Amino acid sequence: MKTPTTDAVMNALPLPVLTVGPDHVILNANAAAEAFLEASQRVLRRQKLSDFMPFGSPVLSLIEEVRRRGVSVSEYRVDIGGPRLGIERIVDVIASPMPEDPPTVVVMIQERTIADKMNRQLTHRTAARSVTALGAMLAHEIKNPLSGIRGAAQLLEQSAADEDRVLTRLICDEADRIVKLVERVELFGEQRPVERVPVNVHSVLDHVKRLAQTGFARHLRIVESYDPSIPHVLGNRDQLVQVVLNLVKNAAEAIGPDALEGEIVLSTAFRTGVRLAIPGSAERVSLPIEIAVRDNGPGIPPELVPDLFDPFVTTKANGSGLGLALVAKIVGDHGGIVECDPAPRKTTFRMLLPMHTAEDGRGS
Repeated sequence: MKTPTTDAVMNALPLPVLTVGPDHVILNANAAAEAFLEASQRVLRRQKLSDFMPFGSPVLSLIEEVRRRGVSVSEYRVDIGGPRLGIERIVDVIASPMPEDPPTVVVMIQERTIADKMNRQLTHRTAARSVTALGAMLAHEIKNPLSGIRGAAQLLEQSAADEDRVLTRLICDEADRIVKLVERVELFGEQRPVERVPVNVHSVLDHVKRLAQTGFARHLRIVESYDPSIPHVLGNRDQLVQVVLNLVKNAAEAIGPDALEGEIVLSTAFRTGVRLAIPGSAERVSLPIEIAVRDNGPGIPPELVPDLFDPFVTTKANGSGLGLALVAKIVGDHGGIVECDPAPRKTTFRMLLPMHTAEDGRGS
């Protein structure tokens, strides 16, 4: 039996592991660390860990403490968010000295963001459900009177002078706008179980891309970065199209119509190890299929990020604040999670969804 090399063992670890030398120079990094820092090992070896950390980061102090004391030291819930790693990156850090080379410190990073995202996702689902009754009430109490108001305005328009017809048209237009808003809220009242079947996520993304390129995103470059080997997702194709179309439309609006190098990246990946507990049950569902929409727009204000998926929270001057809340509801109804990873000039919306499992237990 062949004994695996140290590098092979390191690269098999799912957590980012770095070896850091004097002056915080990065000496080595496993595959997970390359993905976490978004740089190859060759690039990382030319940089310092301090280049990736915010000024005064406790991670750097932790490394110095390990060197001083010669023992392993842990720090939990450390915020390493910044321009390089994104605004919101909460991690646990374990640092240990290398016995044969005391100045060298091994640093292991465990990102807490995914656990926190799952907790927030439950909050998002609750927030979406909280407007269910509101949607039903609005549909009944507002749409009917608006129909009467619009009808009355149309009757007045027939006998009104030309200067008054502007006002009757305004009444009709505003009535129509309110009806559309109410209809969007009404979607939250849908309580029927989602009919889910095996869905090829790449066909969903290709469909959305065609829609975007012939309409609101025709002035932008749309890049595909797909993992062709991922299995089908267990979902509702029409609803998944609605979710991705909503995210792509938001990305296009964030970039703006006058951007010279506007770009939207659609990506898929297979992520092992992400499991979500089902409320009220001991069952845990695996969420290995990742769908991401990334844009190079100006970014999202940090103060809005925690509440971004709540109803009526929006960054748009004329937005209703219901698009992302509906995204959270649909993804939640699919048993998945959705979150935003904001960064300057790089905003990523990422969905994690369950895959379809055949009767023999294999992904299809």
